[in-house]
Amino acid sequence: MQREEKQLEATLHAILNRVNDLKTAIQALISKLENEYETINWPTFLDNYAILSGHLTGLSKILQSEVAPSLRSVVVLPLQLGCERDEALARLTEGRVPACTHDLVPDLLRTKPEPQAEQRLQQFNHKASTLSHDTAQKQVAQFTKVISHVWEIISKGREDWEGESMRSAGMQPTHSIADTHALVTAVGTGKGLRPGMPSMGPSGVGAPGLGPSRGPAPQLGPATAAMPKAPSAIKTNIKAANQIHPYQR
Repeated sequence: MQREEKQLEATLHAILNRVNDLKTAIQALISKLENEYETINWPTFLDNYAILSGHLTGLSKILQSEVAPSLRSVVVLPLQLGCERDEALARLTEGRVPACTHDLVPDLLRTKPEPQAEQRLQQFNHKASTLSHDTAQKQVAQFTKVISHVWEIISKGREDWEGESMRSAGMQPTHSIADTHALVTAVGTGKGLRPGMPSMGPSGVGAPGLGPSRGPAPQLGPATAAMPKAPSAIKTNIKAANQIHPYQR
């Protein structure tokens, strides 16, 4: 009898440790969802969920262990019921159960779902078992179509939101697509240029569409520049060297 009590105590201690680890992991996940909902990504959420799954797997192994005594033969019952606050119970449950009242005990000691929930679950199971394969495939296809439509709406709304965020932040675009197309058209076809503006091609004649030609190119020597020298517009008056300077003494 004493050996079984020690095994029961060790099992309950291991279960309590696993439950505390599971509770800590759940609190960490809830904290991330509440405080980091803008930056958390799907891989991070899956990592936290994997931690929860690991704790649940460890708890199941403890309950299914052959060394652990069968907890089904252990009876749990309240020793005292009352509406007054129990400090020891509140400290043990971290403030979740301040008193062991008559309304609370049935929920704490319940081993089956509530009758209403159990009845609804049975109805859902019966409906799922009587559903034909073709009807189920049609419902799955319809559900997938609805999800795809919702995803498109969310993606479009996200793009609009990002554009509004950029505009609200004062980030004006630094280029104009219309100006870029006009510049490319002017370089390629000469559209938008003045008719009297010449343009020399590689053969010395005017390029098509860029203005009138000025005739054949002049013959240039090897040391001569490729472009003809423009006449100077500055008039220079050369005076004789023997001219008397007005300020000469």
